Amino acid sequence: MENKTEKPGIVAEHGLSLYIETGEHRILFDAGASDLFVSNAGKLGVDLSEVDLAVVSHGHYDHTGGFPAFCRINSKAPVFMQRNALRESYGTENGEIEEDPCGILWSDDELKEISSRIIFTDGPLMLTENIYVTGTIPVGEDFLPTEKFYVRERRPGGDTYAEDDMSHEQCLVVREDDGIFIFSGCSHRGVDNAIAACRSIFPGEKVRALVAGMHLYSAGPEARESVVRRVTEEDIDEVFPVHCTGIEGICMLKAAMGDRCHAAAAGSTYEF
Repeated sequence: MENKTEKPGIVAEHGLSLYIETGEHRILFDAGASDLFVSNAGKLGVDLSEVDLAVVSHGHYDHTGGFPAFCRINSKAPVFMQRNALRESYGTENGEIEEDPCGILWSDDELKEISSRIIFTDGPLMLTENIYVTGTIPVGEDFLPTEKFYVRERRPGGDTYAEDDMSHEQCLVVREDDGIFIFSGCSHRGVDNAIAACRSIFPGEKVRALVAGMHLYSAGPEARESVVRRVTEEDIDEVFPVHCTGIEGICMLKAAMGDRCHAAAAGSTYEF
């Protein structure tokens, strides 16, 4: 699932879901905003019941809405989620906190059904010898996000809102014989910090591919140019900017990286 599609019969929505096959495992990374990804999977010949493990990149609806449907189809895969992902999260519009939440929108019954499958993470966690999740991605004191989110704290005397530090965002990193593959949902803590966190798990390994939402659609020109420059300067064979990167960011990366940049869409498949 992705924001756009070029493949007949495949649907798109504002969301992200990736199906990944390694030599030994089948992985679901995020599940889009709804159960629409299930239909896409079927049309692409993907059997979701055979997925071995699932990863939640962060606690926003457009990456988690399809997990209840996935867990009804698949009875075996653990779901790895950073422990702060279930906080009640809100975005902003024109500098004001939005009325509708943008966090995980599972019903109480859905959460109850899924809870036995969830494994909460903090820092880096080894899923297999060659597959890790980063847990919370470290950032420096001078880091500035491209968009702010807020956590609602319900109190008897009145609710309050605190800025969301996005500590619930994590990456998936997979090592193969020829290097590592990095998967980042939205890179709310900075795509360069996400890359650094994955490199620290497998130091010295070549980065074969980065598949990442980079949250540039709402960024200003200077921030967008800075991120594109930093990604371009990284020693990465191939980059797949998706979802919240936005069309301007994707075009800028494509102009800077040429054939090393791929504008992936819902229904796209790649083999390494």
